[in-house]
Amino acid sequence: MPVAPEVRAPSLCRGASEVLWSSLESCSWPVPRRVRPPAVLSRPPCRGRRGTAESRPSPLSSAPYCPAMASRLLLGSLRVLGRCCAPRPSPAVRCSHSGGEKRLESPSAKKLTDVGIRRIFSSEHDIFRESVRKFFQEEVVPHHSEWEKAGEVPRELWEKAGKQGLLGVNIAEQHGGIGGDLYSTAIVWEEQAYSNCTGPGFSLHSDIVMPYIANYGSKEQIEHFIPQMTAGKCIGAIAMTEPGAGSDLQGVRTNAKKDGSDWILNGSKVFITNGWLSDVVIVVAITNREARSPAHGISLFLVENGMKGFIKGRKLHKMGLKAQDTAELFFEDVRLPASALLGEENKGFYYLMQELPQERLLIADLAISACEFMFEETRNYVKQRKAFGKTVAHIQTVQHKLAELKTHICVTRSFVDSCLKLHETKHLDSASASMAKYWASDLQNSVAYECVQLHGGWGYMWEYPIAKAYVDARVQPIYGGTNEIMRELIARDIVSDK
Repeated sequence: MPVAPEVRAPSLCRGASEVLWSSLESCSWPVPRRVRPPAVLSRPPCRGRRGTAESRPSPLSSAPYCPAMASRLLLGSLRVLGRCCAPRPSPAVRCSHSGGEKRLESPSAKKLTDVGIRRIFSSEHDIFRESVRKFFQEEVVPHHSEWEKAGEVPRELWEKAGKQGLLGVNIAEQHGGIGGDLYSTAIVWEEQAYSNCTGPGFSLHSDIVMPYIANYGSKEQIEHFIPQMTAGKCIGAIAMTEPGAGSDLQGVRTNAKKDGSDWILNGSKVFITNGWLSDVVIVVAITNREARSPAHGISLFLVENGMKGFIKGRKLHKMGLKAQDTAELFFEDVRLPASALLGEENKGFYYLMQELPQERLLIADLAISACEFMFEETRNYVKQRKAFGKTVAHIQTVQHKLAELKTHICVTRSFVDSCLKLHETKHLDSASASMAKYWASDLQNSVAYECVQLHGGWGYMWEYPIAKAYVDARVQPIYGGTNEIMRELIARDIVSDK
C-alpha cells in the first residue's frame, strides 16, 4: 500500500514557533526534543497541525496502544476515504455555512508550511484526520444551514458517524469503541471546528457522556449502552444545569428518593445539549439531604427516553449553535430501577470532578481550533478585499492586528497541546484544565470580534462564515463552568496548602 501523504501543519504559527521553541529550549524545565517534519504536500487552510510524536495509551482503553489500534483507525479511515492515499485536489475551496456555497481560496494564500509546534500526531492519526475531514465536508457542511433552521441534526447523521468510527473513538474496543487514544478523539473535535459546523453534538456524546458509563458503569450498563452509542443508535446527554443551579453543582435541587429497591426522580433541567434527540440522559440528582455537604449527597442516574414521567420540554431557541438541539427536561415521579444508578450512591459529585477536566479540555481544543479557522478566513479575506487602492492586507494597522492575533493563537495552541499530552498520560489536573478552558474560550471571543471587524460590513452578513463563528463563540466561556468559576478554581489551587 502506498504511504499516505502527510498533512501540512497550519501556517498560523510559523514565525512564532521559531521564537517560542528557542526560548523554551533555554529554560530549566524539560522540553521535548524538537522534530522538524519532512517536506509535505500542500493543503487548504484551517487544518490542524500535526507532527511525529509517538502515540500513547488511551485513558479509557484497558489495552496499551499497539499496532492493532493503528489498524482499527486505518480501517475506519478507509471506510470514508475509499482511496485514502490519493492526494486532495490542489485548488482549495471552502464551503460557506449557508447551504454548501463554495468560494475559491485566494491563490496567494500562504500554504500550510509550519513546523515545530504540533508534534503529538502520528502518521496513523494523519490518515484518520483525512477521513474525519472528508466526513464533515461531505455529510455535514452541505446540509448544515437546513439543520440550523430545524434546530437539530437528523438521527441518520449519527448512524453515519457511527459507521465511520467517529463515535466512541476513545472507548475501549471490548466496550464497543474503537480503542483509539486521546489524540484521535481530539482530531474529531478539531475537524468539526474547522468545518465551522457546530450542529452535531458528537463530542458531548462521545467524550463527556460515554466516559461516565465506561468508567463508572456496571458491566450490564456498559454492554447495554456503549455499543449502541458507538453505533449512533443511542444518543447521549448529561443533565447537570437547572434553572437555579448552573456552575454551582452543589445547588442542585433535582432529587431521587428510594422506594423499596427503586428510585423516584423529580426535578427539572435546562440548557441540555442533545436533550431533544437523547435516548439516554445522565441525570445529576440529590440522594442524601442529610449529608455533611451537598457534594456528599449527589448521585448519577441513567434515565432512558420513554420512561413514564420523563418529559422533554421545548427546544430552546439560541443565539448561536443553532443546529445543535438544546432542550429543557422534566422529571415527574419517574420510577427508576436500582440498575439505573450509575456508579455508587452519593458518589456523583466525585465522578463529576473526575470527568470535568476532560470536558474543559474539549472546550479549550474546540476554542483554539475555531480561532485557527477564523484567522484563516480573515487572512484570506483581507488579502482579497481592496480599499484605498490596495488590498486591506497591505494596511499597516491590519497587518499589526493579524500579527497580534497570530501570536495569541500560536501560544494558546501550544498550551492546549501540552494539556492534551498531560491528559493522554492521565496527568492533567483540574487547575490546568480550567486555565486552558478559560484562556482559550476568552481568546476565541476576542479573535471572533477582531475578525468580524476586519471583515467590515460583510462580517455582519450571515452568509459569511465569520458571522456564524462569532455567535457560536459566545457560549464557550459560559458552559462547562463559567470562566469566572475557572478563575476561582485556579486561584484556589494557587493559594492552597498542597
